[in-house]
Amino acid sequence: MAEAQNSPTSGYAPAGGPPPVGSTTAGSIAVAAESTVATRMSASPSFDVADFPVPHGREEEWRFTPLERLRGLHDGTAAATDAGLKVAVEAPEGVTVETVGRDDARLGRTGAPVDRVAAQAYSAFTQASVVTVPKETVLAEPIRIAVHGEGGTAFGHQVIELGAFAEALVVIDHTGDAVLAANVEYVLGDGAKLTVVSVQDWDDKAVHVAQHNALVGRDASFKSVVVTFGGDVVRLHPRVTYAGTGGEAELFGLYFTDAGQHQEHRLLVDHNVPHCKSNVVYKGALQGDDAHAVWIGDVLIEAKAEGTDTYEMNRNLVLTDGARVDSVPNLEIETGEIVGAGHASATGRFDDEQLFYLMARGIPEKDARRLVVRGFFAELVQQIGVPDIEERLIAKIEEELEAAVA
Repeated sequence: MAEAQNSPTSGYAPAGGPPPVGSTTAGSIAVAAESTVATRMSASPSFDVADFPVPHGREEEWRFTPLERLRGLHDGTAAATDAGLKVAVEAPEGVTVETVGRDDARLGRTGAPVDRVAAQAYSAFTQASVVTVPKETVLAEPIRIAVHGEGGTAFGHQVIELGAFAEALVVIDHTGDAVLAANVEYVLGDGAKLTVVSVQDWDDKAVHVAQHNALVGRDASFKSVVVTFGGDVVRLHPRVTYAGTGGEAELFGLYFTDAGQHQEHRLLVDHNVPHCKSNVVYKGALQGDDAHAVWIGDVLIEAKAEGTDTYEMNRNLVLTDGARVDSVPNLEIETGEIVGAGHASATGRFDDEQLFYLMARGIPEKDARRLVVRGFFAELVQQIGVPDIEERLIAKIEEELEAAVA
């Protein structure tokens, strides 16, 4: 096993530097389900932070986000520190792990930043981490990237590239306390297969804002599993585009939002070439006062993307009063020559029939509620494919449920 220990500045380098419209309220739970919001950002993608105005919270892409809790990441006042993060990469033999400068030609190939924080992160980093899996290499063990915060602020850039017909599983594990703005790029060669598991298990005060760009090659397969538990504010923006026909993308997500936390996942799948597939499934559970989860699912089928097959779904389970969900699935279709396209969003409390069924068979209510939630998340946990990560997440869910049903 080859191991590279990166310094706190490697790939994450420091640098100087009213209720939302459309929401409806029922009791203490607010739920928004909309399908008329434009799928594309109001500002054009750009690598230059000056091309993005400072957001004020009225913009469509920022209206759900508590800007005052972003620690200055959105307006340029965040000053990075030398003790921002520690990053460690463990990779099997044959994988290349490099620390490169801003002028490396491999950076930025998957697309430009689409908001001010992502552009700020791209403008501020001084070194990036590039992990390369050579063509036709099939890894038997996962690549593990540990990102641990030590109370500082950092801007980061990470590239993971698979050559043609390579296969790999990557686990990116975020822990500790940090204020982090980052861009992560996934580049898949023709016929490659990449699974990425991104775990956000931050301490309570952490802030994490990131854009994840995947460029899927011809006949390549990309699977993303995003798991979010910790942090004060977590705002992730996964995006997928296709570099050739026959590409497939699966985007799975699991989040458990506690009292006071804001967890926001904004996805865009851009079907920009013909005969590609995508499937999106995100599930969340919420508990406690002011727990706020936001899910934005955008799918764009361009006029040239004939033969597209796509579906997206978001489901949320509200465990207590005082929690809020905003769920916004968007589907924009520019051609009628498609295989299929659809979306769904649902938010609710426990299913009383399920509880009654379990309790009628002698299971106490507390245990019955835990079984329902565990079953709600089971299909997504099984998508991870890494036993130790699966066991850790199941234990984390159990820990959250203990607090919920106590």
